[in-house]
Amino acid sequence: MTRILAIDTSSAWCSVALSIDNNEPLFRHDPVSAGASQLLLPWIEEMLIQADISLHDLDAIAIGVGPGAFTGIRLGLAVAQGLAISSRLPVLPVASLDAIASQLALSPQFRSSHSSIFAVAVDARMDEIYWAKYQTSDLGLPTRLGDIQLTKPEKIELSGVQFIAGSAINEYGERLFTSNSSKLSAPFLDAKIGISALGVLDCGKKDLLDGKQIDISDLEPLYIRNKVALTTEERSILYKAEISS
Repeated sequence: MTRILAIDTSSAWCSVALSIDNNEPLFRHDPVSAGASQLLLPWIEEMLIQADISLHDLDAIAIGVGPGAFTGIRLGLAVAQGLAISSRLPVLPVASLDAIASQLALSPQFRSSHSSIFAVAVDARMDEIYWAKYQTSDLGLPTRLGDIQLTKPEKIELSGVQFIAGSAINEYGERLFTSNSSKLSAPFLDAKIGISALGVLDCGKKDLLDGKQIDISDLEPLYIRNKVALTTEERSILYKAEISS
């Protein structure tokens, strides 16, 4: 029996889920763009009232740590920190692509494809994508095969991949298959699925069972892209390299 609050604001959606034992989770998931800061705490309070529990009754808080929107990630982490500190709760950090993979594995489309190796690829802006490969498991959630990568769309490595999901499909289309020998057809593509608190919740439940909860002091965002701009000197070096080539 577990009681977990799950939060994600790493995308343009504000998403909250509350799991109480084996009951159906309470869930709010709406597109809000920059309005998540005004909705997140009221949504959490409403869910706790509906479930007739307090923060102190929870076992942990699961939080989406990215990669994703910089401001959104910081907002979610700040709220999780405040709640965890005030209630002395451990936290369960969840990578956004892992949360998407957990939800994909439950979808009827994916199940009917009978795929065992799949990729999640999402738009990272700046003409790049975040991506990772996963393997399904009969015993639980999919297993990530290696680290989450940040590359140009053409550099995604799809060997053995039988299914692809994520926003990168609509954003970059054919570019995902530039360096790969075969293109997957529509039944093996899911461009609509994105991160939600339900995916964060699923990953959080497993991590809690595996004893992977951490102290709030150890919580950090997952930034795959650590740099979004070049210095003047770096731009000058890059320009000189381009004109000399």
